[in-house]
Amino acid sequence: MYKTVDLFAGIGGIRRGFEITGKFTNSISAETDQYACKTYKHIFGSNPYNDVKSEEFKTKLENINYDVLLAGFPCQSFSRAGKKKGFLDLTRGTLFFEIADILKRTRPKAFLLENVENLFSHDKGNTFKIILEVLINELNYHIVGVSRNNNGELIYERKNLIRNSKNFGIPQNRSRIYIIGFNFCNYGDSLKLLQNLHMPSMRVKEKIYKDLNSLLEYKAEEKYYLAEGFWETLKKHKSRHKAKGNGFGNFIVNDKKIKEPISNAILATGGSGKERNLVYDYQPDVIGKELKNKKTPINEEHIRMMTPREWGKLQGFIGYGFINENGRDLFSFPPGVSNTQLYKQFGNSVTIPVIEELAYFIYEILEQLKPKSKSK
Repeated sequence: MYKTVDLFAGIGGIRRGFEITGKFTNSISAETDQYACKTYKHIFGSNPYNDVKSEEFKTKLENINYDVLLAGFPCQSFSRAGKKKGFLDLTRGTLFFEIADILKRTRPKAFLLENVENLFSHDKGNTFKIILEVLINELNYHIVGVSRNNNGELIYERKNLIRNSKNFGIPQNRSRIYIIGFNFCNYGDSLKLLQNLHMPSMRVKEKIYKDLNSLLEYKAEEKYYLAEGFWETLKKHKSRHKAKGNGFGNFIVNDKKIKEPISNAILATGGSGKERNLVYDYQPDVIGKELKNKKTPINEEHIRMMTPREWGKLQGFIGYGFINENGRDLFSFPPGVSNTQLYKQFGNSVTIPVIEELAYFIYEILEQLKPKSKSK
């Protein structure tokens, strides 16, 4: 059983993806958001509150014998001033620097880093370039999908580092960057096994959902239906953008014209993540109803937001990641969590089935690689 460390843990999606393989167990976690910590503790039974920036936490990690570092981290611009101290120095003051510092001090066998697809273009590509320079040139890790050309420059194809939830049994169009690294100091020449190897691009097991229609829970509570005034505002907003040649605006994801519907990416901020994932849910009894929290009656077109439960299913938390051997779904939130936090915590997490496949991939590689020595 390999041991993991779960940084920027959120509500534990990456950890759970590794755990359900039966090949990994978590040693320690780090998260500072109080609401996420409350949910994480409710799910896993331990408080993940630790600050990756603190010397106390890093010292604690140095005394833990673990194998794989896991982290989904925010992207921040790096300094452009001088390179005399190397690329790692350019990342000081950012959260990636804390990850790099932990990798440098603890030297795990492998790691998985997750980030948004925009990391490729962030700061005109400078951010991603520096991340690779640090991980490969300064920390001496082999990154799956990255090689060198004849001039020694790092080269990669974006498609080899991006994976989309829609290809892993979940009907959500959610592209994310996954950086998988193996410790060159541990494995040396054995890493030749990885030169032409790519992480899995799709789910190898049976699909979890046929399409979005098999995931949605129809006849939702009336509070999720849009008020007529708000629905009209969204339609006008979309029309204005369409007139300018843009594709922005609301989107009804289960429109009958769509043969195999999938959702758009859900977002931690809610916002467009909700408006780009509207649902047609026919319920004549709710049409025209006036609710206290809505300025106008419920719209006549049967259009609603997705529910938090549906977002939970789109990330594999509900209906997949916590089902026990008896088929019972054990996932739940602690009492009193607001809908705002439910949307935020699911939107900020990862899609568990994607992580599960990547965890199996990492396990298989670790089993194939033979370390030079027992020491890290």
